Amino acid sequence: MNVKQEPKTFGEVFALLAGLWRDNGALGFLRLAITLGKTPTPAGRWWAASVFVAAASALFVLYQLATVGHKAFNTSSDGVNWGMAISSYVYFALMSSGLTMVASLGTVFGFKQFLPIAKRCIFLAIITLIAAFSILALEIGHPFRMLWSMPTGLQIHSPMFWMGVFYSIDLVLLFIKFYLLWQDKCDTWLSHAVGLPGFVAVILVSGMLGLVFGSMVMRPMWFGPFTSIYYMLTAALCGAAAIVVTTYMAYGFDSKRMPAGLRAMATGHDMPMVFATLIGLTLVMFVTRFWVGLWTNQDGMEGFKVLAKTPLFHIELWVGLVLPFLMMLRRPANTRMRYQIVAAFLVLGAMFINRYEFIIGGQLVPMFKGLWVNSLEPYVPSITEWSLSIMGFAMVLAMYAFGDKLFDLSAAPDEVEDLAAKTQLEAA
Repeated sequence: MNVKQEPKTFGEVFALLAGLWRDNGALGFLRLAITLGKTPTPAGRWWAASVFVAAASALFVLYQLATVGHKAFNTSSDGVNWGMAISSYVYFALMSSGLTMVASLGTVFGFKQFLPIAKRCIFLAIITLIAAFSILALEIGHPFRMLWSMPTGLQIHSPMFWMGVFYSIDLVLLFIKFYLLWQDKCDTWLSHAVGLPGFVAVILVSGMLGLVFGSMVMRPMWFGPFTSIYYMLTAALCGAAAIVVTTYMAYGFDSKRMPAGLRAMATGHDMPMVFATLIGLTLVMFVTRFWVGLWTNQDGMEGFKVLAKTPLFHIELWVGLVLPFLMMLRRPANTRMRYQIVAAFLVLGAMFINRYEFIIGGQLVPMFKGLWVNSLEPYVPSITEWSLSIMGFAMVLAMYAFGDKLFDLSAAPDEVEDLAAKTQLEAA
């Protein structure tokens, strides 16, 4: 088996780039940057397109913000305050948390069969969090004010304040964890010392993000402790779906090209069962939430009736959750690549719809307007908001392509690889 060589220090990274520049010249280096190397790879196929789409989307959003301002978003202070940009931020932020949870199966809880995806999970957690912050920064208008307003304001009673604190801690710990995995130190005292606080931080941050919405009593569709638990669970589901898709993407959707340890995990029953369990639990919570919302006559819950009549609701429920759940329960089909990929893509799509419906649906009922307002708040995402969401996806794909080319994201301890190779030989 060919083992991918990766630079192990920042000095080696810069030396590698300098050597490519020296050997190929400026134009040759630029050509290599566009194609991500001389040899065609799966990562190189989506790298250039993703960079172009991300840059074009970001430039369009910046142009709109510079010329039109916040009116480029179809939101208002007395209607839908948080639009598609916020739902996309929540989508990527919770995906980052979920990826860290999946990585913790191997790095914190000792399930060594999941170690081949730990490094990839942590890298993806970093770049999805960067994408989430980028979307939020362009949506809120003045992101740099946080640098002095948070330390000087110290709104310690605000969940949003603690969300920012925990996300900062989470990002720092993610970088440390990735560095340790990069240095093949996944089983050292320092790795364990960082891993457990990192897992606690990601639980707190996803729960605190849910509390930002769950503490708003004036928004009955959001209010309550259920929201934090719902966010933590769906974060784990989104992370599991993301790692399934991205792992197969890295090998051109061909499991035969995977290292022994990774291939054993992909074709085994552990990951499908974890995936099926998360989908099943999410289904229960999703149906319970809508069941209560449709049953109650409490003011402010009318949004549930509106959402249940939309095509997106039924696509999310039946196509994005029920169908993947049944696919992951079917053995031995749940160990086959095409079933896993289809199920993971459907879940990722369902979770994007879920974030959108959750954020927008909770604001459909107008506040403080009296009984004379009988209609719900209208909202359709603007082209600028769509561009922000597209920018987020393109950023993640571009950074992932670069990281997959530079690092060996499937690296696992030798004992895991040896055990997987021995198991495959016995099966043969």
